[in-house]
Amino acid sequence: MTRQKRTSRVLEKAVLRAHGFKAIDPNMNFGEDCDLQSMLEEMEKLRNKLEIYNTALIVIDSTKSEIEEIEKTLGNISERLLLAVAWKYGNDSNEYKMAGAVRKSDRIRKGTATRLKGGTKAKPAEDTPTA
Repeated sequence: MTRQKRTSRVLEKAVLRAHGFKAIDPNMNFGEDCDLQSMLEEMEKLRNKLEIYNTALIVIDSTKSEIEEIEKTLGNISERLLLAVAWKYGNDSNEYKMAGAVRKSDRIRKGTATRLKGGTKAKPAEDTPTA
């Protein structure tokens, strides 16, 4: 899923207002950096930063896709190597365990685990007096 590119409502409003200011007076200046030229410069700075930001998002999305593709390839190789170890040494061998898998004899089946849990229940004492 690609990341949403950023836009600026402030920039959009400023563009519309700048057109209006130019229509009133192209050399509008109220001193202390409160003039049309400084507004246009700030608008250009914001446009450049947004472009850099959105370009960075594209690079991030591209890199994420590459990472996911490499992960798939690595997972397939890992699985194939584990199957090769199981085929050569058996899935109950120490080599299979060393490769990061669970040996067949170490697996606890659900039925066995349930029976083990059922046998450990404590029985209530029958000789306790009731009030």
